[in-house]
Amino acid sequence: MTYHSHMIHGPHQGQPVLHAGESIDHAKAAMVMVHGRGASAKDILELVSELKEPGFAYLAPQAAGNAWYPNSFLAPIASNEPALASALLSIENILGQLGEAAIPIERTIILGFSQGACLSLEFVARNARRYGGVVGLSGGFIGPDGTPRDYSGSLVGTPVFLGCSDKDAHVPKERVEFTAGIMRKLGGDVTAKLYPNLAHTVNADEIRFIRTMMVALINQQ
Repeated sequence: MTYHSHMIHGPHQGQPVLHAGESIDHAKAAMVMVHGRGASAKDILELVSELKEPGFAYLAPQAAGNAWYPNSFLAPIASNEPALASALLSIENILGQLGEAAIPIERTIILGFSQGACLSLEFVARNARRYGGVVGLSGGFIGPDGTPRDYSGSLVGTPVFLGCSDKDAHVPKERVEFTAGIMRKLGGDVTAKLYPNLAHTVNADEIRFIRTMMVALINQQ
């Protein structure tokens, strides 16, 4: 992993992490759920009742001030620091916690919505390896067009799902398509769907796809 807690004491360190589903000690798999700007860990956990998949522990970190970074995800990366580095560390710390409880990264899905999707996708690309799955709902890689994407490592066939409206007010469809292409180059098994004229929200087709990913992961045992 790229970030180490002894190096960063940013705004998101020390924030709560909410838990739902199975206890970490008894879960077969885990899902890290990363909320969007202006929302909360409690908000993203509302998806759990729709996912309805037993065997999972769901962990949702809370962003300080309900935002992972201050500016648009398309703004220069430096303009979103140090909050961005702190936010990336929040995900790493949860993966470490899960690893200590014997849930490996290969059995962990990282899911984010909106700003949380951007953060999750950026984290996975910067720390490419085999995950249980990656879900980016209405998001894409962080940084303006032309940002170097010299990510190293391999996703080793990790299932990746990207879903977004084709007319999202916050996320250009071109960034979703670009992100899908880079994820494929990193070795991800990528499914990208652009939904016609939908709002900036999570839709039923996305839920169905995520549940399929979850069932496949549980049944790998």
